[in-house]
Parts: sequence; structure tokens; C-alpha cells
Amino acid sequence: MKHIDFVEALTTNNLKAIKAAPKTDLHSHAFLSTRIENLECWLGHSVTKPPHRMAGLEGMMDYIITVLAPLQKSREGFEFVSTSGINDAIQDGVVILEMSFDIMMTRFYPDGLTGVKTFIDGLVKKYQPQINLQPELGFPRTSADDQEMIKLANEAVELGVFQSIDLYSYEEACSPEAVKSIYDRARAAGMKLKAHVGEFGDAEEIRRTAGILDLDEVQHGIAAAKSIEVMQWLVENNIQLNVCPTSNVKLGCVPDIASHPIRILYDNGVRVTINTDDLVIFGQSVSDEYRNLYQAGVFSAKELDDIRRSSLVDNIR
Repeated sequence: MKHIDFVEALTTNNLKAIKAAPKTDLHSHAFLSTRIENLECWLGHSVTKPPHRMAGLEGMMDYIITVLAPLQKSREGFEFVSTSGINDAIQDGVVILEMSFDIMMTRFYPDGLTGVKTFIDGLVKKYQPQINLQPELGFPRTSADDQEMIKLANEAVELGVFQSIDLYSYEEACSPEAVKSIYDRARAAGMKLKAHVGEFGDAEEIRRTAGILDLDEVQHGIAAAKSIEVMQWLVENNIQLNVCPTSNVKLGCVPDIASHPIRILYDNGVRVTINTDDLVIFGQSVSDEYRNLYQAGVFSAKELDDIRRSSLVDNIR
């Protein structure tokens, strides 16, 4: 097959060529990072599919807790999904993958963080020729009042295996001040600082959280589109938003891809990237997300290529 550039691949709806173009995925949760078909193959039986639309984060968490968690609540399940997710990314042309490993994974290893480090170091080494895997430490807001979990997170920061940190779960579960000490330690360790904010909350909370935690990037952050002031603040502080369009639609944050606020963010100079979030739930690879945005008329093929190229240049570590 002759070489087809990314713009031509989008305009001719050539998914094979879209996948062949190098891309990043900077918003991927290891526990949920593979296609549901791969999980079914590993289990040897079918899995109840997620609803087409879910009632926000509560609806997604209900599906995770009742359907997915019981199927992979073991070291074997966790390691399978994480490894399969990396392979899915490689097949999709992702060359830089910031995969978030939840601090809860330590419960699968008798030796705790030592076992975690061995596993993740092994993944980085194994896949190094094919993908730049940049492991991320995921910390749930719901654990912010648990001193043992805080201690464990601080120890994880010092491991040297994680290149970034992300705060996620219900925005109202804890204030950014509650985890500032962890973020200060992560900054001192040279890690990239991220947090989920502005997916369901308001624009001002994005500015407040990013300011308190000194964030480099925001996961989602789409509420910023409702405030010119906050968008200008993000631009002035060079804070990138790692957006997951299908996730935002299926969780009811926006009505459809065509009206996704990523267009408003882009037009106001905010740096955006395009990502998967949770492939097992939303079923859309990075290539699918680029194609969806093009076909819905949100961006031109040239604009999407610019986003793709900028993401590659800006996120090499």
C-alpha cells in the first residue's frame, strides 16, 4: 500500500491509514484500557456490555463495580488488561502512552509497591521498541482522607517508576488542598502533574485546582469552554487539556460529538489532545476519536493533523 498522509487518510475515511499515523494517548486508565472483546476472549465468556449512555460518573462507576471489577479483581486480571491495553494502543499507532496505574493495584501484590515496580518496569522494557510507555500514578479522590493511602502514594512517588501523577474520581470527594502534599512531592521528583477536573464541574474549579496543585495538564477540563477568562488563564499558564470526546458524550457531559466544546477550546488557543479514557467502556481508539471528530465536522483534517503533530512534539519525555 502506498504511503497515505494523515489528512488524506481522514478525508478518504481510510481507517487503516489513520491508524498507521503516529499518535499519543495521554489519558488512559490501565484497569480499563483494553477492548471488551479482548477481556471476553481472556475470560472465555461474554461480558455484559456498558449502556450506550450512562448517568454521569455514577452510572459508569455502577457498571465498573457490578460488571467489570468482579471479572478482574486479581493480579492476573489487572496484568492482563494492562498488557492488552498496551497492545491495543500499539495496533492503533500510539507511540506515546501515558497509562495511569491506580494506587489500589498494590493490593494484588504480596510485596506491595516492590511487586508493582517490577511489573511496570517489565512492561516499559518489553514494549520499549514499539511504544514510549510513560507510567502514571493514579490516585482516587475518595482515598484522600485515608492516611495509609496517602503514605502509600508518597512512597509510590519515590519509586522512580512513575513519570506523572493523576487525581481522579468524584470532584466533590476531596479538595485539591487535601492532596497538595503528594503533588508537591511529585513535583520535586520531576513528575508531570495532572488531575481530573472540569468534566462535570464548573470552569472556575479548573482554575482553582490547577492553581493549587500547580498542574501541567488537566484530564478532560471541558467546562473551561464556558469561561473566556478561564480559557485565557489556561493559555497564559500553558496548561494542556487531555480530552476524551466519546467519554464526554456517553457520560452525558455533552449531547453529541458535533457539539463537543473541544472546538471552542481550540479556537481560544487552549492546547488540547485527543485520547481514549477507558477503551473497555467507550470502545473508541484514538484513531476512532480523530475520525469521529472529522466526520462530525468539529475539525478539518488539517486541524486534526496539527493537533496530532503538536501532541507528539509536546509530550516527548
